[in-house]
Amino acid sequence: MQAIVLVGGEGTRLRPLTYGTPKPMVPIVNVPFLARTMERLHEAGVRDVILPAGYMPHAITDYFGDGSRLGLRITYVIEDTPMGTAGAIKNVEQHIHEPFFVLNGDILTSLDLRAMMEYHHQKRGLGTLHLIRVEDPSAFGCVVHDPSGRISAFVEKPKRSEAPTDEVNAGTYLFEPEILDLIPSGRNVSIERETFPKILADGLALYAYTTNDYWMDIGRPENYLDAHRDILSGAMPLRLEPGITGNGASALQDVAVVPPIHVAAGAHVGAGAHLGPNVVLGPGCTIGERAVIKDSVLWDDVRVGEGARIDGSIIASGSSIGAGATISAGSVIGHHTEIAAGQVVEAGARIGPTAPLAQAT
Repeated sequence: MQAIVLVGGEGTRLRPLTYGTPKPMVPIVNVPFLARTMERLHEAGVRDVILPAGYMPHAITDYFGDGSRLGLRITYVIEDTPMGTAGAIKNVEQHIHEPFFVLNGDILTSLDLRAMMEYHHQKRGLGTLHLIRVEDPSAFGCVVHDPSGRISAFVEKPKRSEAPTDEVNAGTYLFEPEILDLIPSGRNVSIERETFPKILADGLALYAYTTNDYWMDIGRPENYLDAHRDILSGAMPLRLEPGITGNGASALQDVAVVPPIHVAAGAHVGAGAHLGPNVVLGPGCTIGERAVIKDSVLWDDVRVGEGARIDGSIIASGSSIGAGATISAGSVIGHHTEIAAGQVVEAGARIGPTAPLAQAT
């Protein structure tokens, strides 16, 4: 079994974070999201992974190398121009020689890939699509199927009152190699709007695999923070790296803690600081005395001055928050950005680089 992980997007919804880090490398509790995806694939028995990369590819290739450190063989195919989901799959055709997963590079899910494999083998169709049920399908692609799971229609972003089902495309697919013959080469191709309808029109079989697994698109700041809350609460099961988590935070001396939190090994928190709930501190973070941080994720090497307050925000690597500064809810602070002492950052602000940094971190 092979896998393609789609990592070519620019992550525009996460800017300015993605001016310094490509979206697949954005940390999820201090580990690059793509590394967590690779771990899931390895656990499912996948050993051959193909990465169609386009934006800041060196940040990805430098971290993963040939994949041997993870027990994988990784092949990189660099896209000069965006190819779309199906176009990116067609562009790596020469590396496909057996059934393969396709995973969107910004979906955090607890989906059991081995169980999906078994279902796919039972159905013997051209492909299997993972679906989830949502309360409001209007922002998604609805997938209609019969009781056997065979898909009969795709309805993209219907009005809520007109949605034919609450089951939507969750962005994980399992295909037979023959699907490649149905995708034109050399241009941008949407799998949702072009390839899937063609498969149905040709009378070929696609099957729905609907589960109640955890699912979150982390491509928006608010979703990114929600995902961390769910991980810290246990709603999304995830192995955490060594550090101080939850009630274990009593190991922090003279610090007021409201669990859940996760503090990376090596981070320093000053006396009288207040952490939590729902706080993640990355390696090398330094938090000044009496600082207050809640509902926020700080990446590595962030410095927070005495008495500063951070609420519901994301602070990228190497940034500095001055003494007494206030970062209001919904704010995103990009890489190596300095917030002056006493400065008030208004709710929802995005401050930081306005173009990709010379070297991704």
